[in-house]
Order: sequence, then C-alpha cells, then structure tokens
Amino acid sequence: MSTTPDMTVQIAGMTMKNPVMVASGTFGYGPEFADLVDLNILGAIVVKGILSEPWEGNLTPRMVEVPGGLVNAIGLQNPGVDGFVETYMPFLRQFDVPVIVNIWGRSVDEYADVAERFNDIDGVAALELNISCPNIKKGGIAFGTDPRAAEEVIAEVRRRTRLPLIPKLSPNVSDIACFARVAEDQGADAISLINSLPAMVIDVETRRPVLAHVVGGLSGPAVHPVAVKLVWEAARAVSIPVIGMGGIRCAEDAVEFMIAGASAVAVGTANFTDPSTVTAVISGIRDYLARHDMNRVSDLVGSLELDS
Repeated sequence: MSTTPDMTVQIAGMTMKNPVMVASGTFGYGPEFADLVDLNILGAIVVKGILSEPWEGNLTPRMVEVPGGLVNAIGLQNPGVDGFVETYMPFLRQFDVPVIVNIWGRSVDEYADVAERFNDIDGVAALELNISCPNIKKGGIAFGTDPRAAEEVIAEVRRRTRLPLIPKLSPNVSDIACFARVAEDQGADAISLINSLPAMVIDVETRRPVLAHVVGGLSGPAVHPVAVKLVWEAARAVSIPVIGMGGIRCAEDAVEFMIAGASAVAVGTANFTDPSTVTAVISGIRDYLARHDMNRVSDLVGSLELDS
C-alpha cells in the first residue's frame, strides 16, 4: 500500500483520530497517565465513573490479581461532578482528544441529574452510561440486567442530556442483543461492552473473601473471548456503533473486536500492567491495515467471514 491507512473513526458525532480509547476505571482522569502515554495520540479518553456527589467507594482490600486478569471492587470512587469539573477538566481541555465521561447513579433520577449537569461543560464530548458495574450495592448492574430498568434509565437520561449517549452494557445477561436494541430504541448514539464479569476470590488459609466487598468484577485476558462473542451478537442486532472492550493486550485483540463488528475499542486492564499497550495497539492496527491492503480502518468493521 502506497498511502498510510485512514485511521479516522466517526462515532456518536465524535471524530476520533483512531479507534482506540482507554476504558473507564483503568486510566484515572488522565493526569495519572500523562507522563506515561502521549494523550494526544488516543482516539478518546474515557474517565472514571462520576456520581452527583463525591463517593468514597468500597473498603480495602478492593483489588486482587488472578490468573488471566484482575478482580476489582473499587466501588466507583470519584470526586463528584463539581470536583471532577474543577479539578480535571482544565487539564483535559489541553488535548485534542474527545473526552467521554462515564456516569452512574443509584436511581433513575440520579443518573439523569448527573447527565444533565454535564450539558454545559466545555470539553465533554459524550457520556458513557454505566448500567453494568457489578461491585456496587445500588444502581449499576441492577439496571443493566433488567431490560425494563435499562429502558427506563436510558430513556430518562436521553431526555435530560444533549450530549451523545453511550450505554455500557453488562455481560451478565442471557441475550445481549435484547439490551443492545433497548439502548438503540431509547435514543442511544452508540453502545459499549463489556463491563467486568461478577467474580469472587477466597483466601483458602483464612477461609475469608480476599476483597472487603466479598465480590467484584473480573477483567483482563480471561474475559476476552466472552467479550468478542457478545460484541458480535450486539453488533448484528443494531445499526448504531459498537465499542468493544475486554482483555485487549495487543493489536490482534483489538482487530478481533473490529472484525466481530466493533467500530472502536477500549484498552482497559492492560493499562495497569503496561501503560504502553494503548500506543502499541494503535500502531499495530495501522500495521495490520497496511499488511492487508486496507485503505481505511472502517474496512475492518464487521468483516467476519462465515461459512455459508
């Protein structure tokens, strides 16, 4: 190929330089990784989940490594809307990268309130609606595993925000296509998946849970094949873009998501183990396109070939 492949992606009204984001909860709010990663090369930055007011999260210990990944029960610790806007948005506005704010709540009204408060915040490109976190007692996954609850919260948030809306779906359902269609029907501009899988780790010597919260969410390489399958099913069910995530360690993992139907991807747990992963994934996708004589990254999306 004589020309450099076009890596540009259009999702939910956002123009991204490439299809590679960083997943919420794995990249802080940006400054934490600024000395390790050139933020300007990212497709988008997705910040940690934000609630209306500051939230301390769960008690410690709240993270444990396991074979094939990480189980966390951070509990969505965050500084609240005002704290985030005052502390982090001035920093994030320095970069030519879309900023997607992950939001959550413990009730429909709380979700909608958080969303509405971001309407007039300069520099926020979109909202990722977290209806799938498995390690909080109220909200989160309670909305993401009941189609009617998901419908209600997405519809109300859609009514209250002018920003592009991206519900983040749970893998802990029997029919992901149903939830993808609910999101599309209620006005979502895109969907992202998957969130972590509910998990538990026990210390066999003490016979006690390792995590103070007892259960948490499994992420990392172990969940990747599950995520690919769910992204494929969701992408076939809707016409809005799908953002795939779950266990990406290298460009091949990201390409696999895109072949399955994802228009973009997000690198998550690998940011903890090797912050250079996201840079390698971006360059690796570009190399893949050149090797396969593809002019545009969009040529990859949904290119899975099945036997007839």
